[in-house]
Amino acid sequence: MSSNHRKLAIALLAVFPLGGCLFHTHKVEQPFPISVLKSATKQQLIDYVNSQAAKIQSMQATVDIATSVGGAKKGKVTEYQEIRGYVLARKPAMLRMIGLLPIVRNRAFDMVSDGQQFKVWIPTKNRFIVGNNKLATPNPQQPLENLRPQAIYDALLLRAIDLENEFAMLENSTETITGDKGRKYEQPDYVLDIVRSQGDEHWLARKIVFSRVDLLPNRQLIYDQAGTLVTDARYSKYQDYNGVLFPSHIEIRRPEEEYDIALNMVKLDINVPLTDDKFVLDQPPGATVIHLGGSSPNGNGNNGGSH
Repeated sequence: MSSNHRKLAIALLAVFPLGGCLFHTHKVEQPFPISVLKSATKQQLIDYVNSQAAKIQSMQATVDIATSVGGAKKGKVTEYQEIRGYVLARKPAMLRMIGLLPIVRNRAFDMVSDGQQFKVWIPTKNRFIVGNNKLATPNPQQPLENLRPQAIYDALLLRAIDLENEFAMLENSTETITGDKGRKYEQPDYVLDIVRSQGDEHWLARKIVFSRVDLLPNRQLIYDQAGTLVTDARYSKYQDYNGVLFPSHIEIRRPEEEYDIALNMVKLDINVPLTDDKFVLDQPPGATVIHLGGSSPNGNGNNGGSH
């Protein structure tokens, strides 16, 4: 052995003693056996979404509402105390959502949408916001004014895939989940990429993510026509409500406006009759009225065609 080789051997022995090891092997645990994963075709997933959408024409829910606002844009996150509330929804696009202040049970907010126009009343500020659903107009000074009932509706009721104007592509993907002791695992899932067409325009409108454990939707990502993620909704704790599987926990994140809403179902009734008057929100006397997105003010605060 040459002098240089002898010096190299001595150096290696100093760094890696004879009893040492150059690598360490550990067992990779799975939180579920691979055998429990379920399989489905693209058409079966489309059929599931459309059949479930057809089963729900209206809903009336008592919910616990947890809200937080803020993020990187605002430089801080404010979490609000969980409050009790009510959600009414009726197809094709009607939604009413009321939040109650803790203890006193006065209204923290009241909002309604008909799919085109929305109204939001914030009694503590005595502000009544009227606007067009297509206009976000985030107001960082008044975070509750960024609430849009249409965004809640779109996340709450999984819309059917319009086979005349949309087509879906199936993607085999994975999602990161956290198991025992904080360990993270990659769990296989299915993703339906839903592309919408309008004339010569085509854009990714939604992604619906299905768990391979139960083949239920656990996430929906909604994009605008410019490709911006506008809503990220997560679904969990499915329960059987009058023969319809529906998530009892829904988290709705709006990254552009930087607010999150979590809804926990306390009571849920599916397909109950909801009359038009349930979706009427008149301008309170003396309220400061703010018109957004080209709404036309009038004496009673209605937006022309809302009800």
